[in-house]
Amino acid sequence: MRKNTVITLFLLLFSISISSARKPNIIFVLADDLGYNELGCFGQKWIKTPHIDKLAEEGIKFTQHYSGQAVCAPCRCILMTGKHSGHAYIRDNGDPKDGSTKDFPFPGQNPIPDSEITIAEILKEEGYKTAAIGKWGLGHWGTSGDPNKQGFDLFFGYNCQRHAHNHYPKFLWRNGKKIVQEGNERKLDGQIHSQDAFTEEALSFIEENHEDPFFLYLPYAIPHLSIQTTEKWLNMYKKIIPEEDYVHRGYLQHPFPRAGYAAMVTQMDDSVGQIVSLVEKLGLSNDTLIIFTSDNGPTFRRLGGSDSDFFKSAGPFKGLKGSLYEGGIRVPTVAKWPGKIKPGTTSSHISAFWDWLPTLGEVAGGKIPNNVDGISMLPSMKGLKQKQHDYLYWEFPSYGVQQAVRMGNWKGIRQKMSKAKKSSELNTELYDLKNDPGESENIANKHPEIIKKIETIMSEAHVPSKLFPLLPEERQLARKTK
Repeated sequence: MRKNTVITLFLLLFSISISSARKPNIIFVLADDLGYNELGCFGQKWIKTPHIDKLAEEGIKFTQHYSGQAVCAPCRCILMTGKHSGHAYIRDNGDPKDGSTKDFPFPGQNPIPDSEITIAEILKEEGYKTAAIGKWGLGHWGTSGDPNKQGFDLFFGYNCQRHAHNHYPKFLWRNGKKIVQEGNERKLDGQIHSQDAFTEEALSFIEENHEDPFFLYLPYAIPHLSIQTTEKWLNMYKKIIPEEDYVHRGYLQHPFPRAGYAAMVTQMDDSVGQIVSLVEKLGLSNDTLIIFTSDNGPTFRRLGGSDSDFFKSAGPFKGLKGSLYEGGIRVPTVAKWPGKIKPGTTSSHISAFWDWLPTLGEVAGGKIPNNVDGISMLPSMKGLKQKQHDYLYWEFPSYGVQQAVRMGNWKGIRQKMSKAKKSSELNTELYDLKNDPGESENIANKHPEIIKKIETIMSEAHVPSKLFPLLPEERQLARKTK
């Protein structure tokens, strides 16, 4: 009898300890246009990123992780909803055409609908405090894409991507209210750099919510152009990095564009360091998963001075932002979670942005929607057996119109689809990424059976969208019905 009582008491105490166990905090940092090779831990030689490098040293580095898209808005939609671009709601940049945001100083982007379930909504259901601090780009205030309607208790930053083209804004948004940034006139310099404002807000959010599980989403606006930083960081590089004259188009012209760009990345790295330091100070390290990645590949020098050739920003890969070649979509990715992720780990698991929703959902014990494309990456993080994708798929109705498939080590890609009058005219290139990661030799004519499989995937993974027509027939119909 006594033995049964002891067992019952043990089970009761065990049950209480499990039910009261804290759910892990999640901090997800998203850089804007940071190239695969622009972190020290991924091979960068000029730009210093000690804090992010330390995350990799103390955690895991993913070498074959992909963005959801080659430009800003769709990759954020894919990240938030766990759907690849074949049926994600947002598949390209663009603003609402119904006039719904005409009274705002910046238009905002096409809003994601109420029917979409975001990571933040899943985590909020599990008792998480949620915040998005940085650049949103998925719908303005009052629309269905309002971040406060998509699971975030707090939003602070740029609601519109165009607003984020200047890092000294006249104002930022906090939950639909304009917060004036004193001393800023949207010029090259100002009093309050948005990155510093984001860091301050993020630290406050952690301080205020550290007793509860929290999800802190940090979609930073740098190093996206314009090139703007503070003297503290610029002075680190002005006398070290050689400059060169260039023909400037668009954005603001900086007198030290290479040094300024490097300084922006280091400024962002310092923000990551401050956040990690606070997590450690509060004794939350073992209870916190920290992830760092980028929304797509690096940008073009001709736009505003960002010199991706000089920094070798895309590493060994072909293409930049806007391209579905590797350089446009393969992104640097690291994660740290003491006690769960073995330090100094490197994973070659083939994964993409649509994997984050099921990954973070599993971390939080949340319910995952049935219609997502992602596979949880948590086993890879923990060094366990990992389920693999049959393929990864992208479509992009811009930059000439493109489709791409990664199937094992095979990569199929279609470029300049806008020039075709019908789908039968489309041409598919093929690359062996194991032996040719730079996609330098198109071997489509040598492997017709692989091309057939990839083109079948391209057909089956694509769900037509009235908002973002892709195939020649869809685009022709869209032009006729305008």
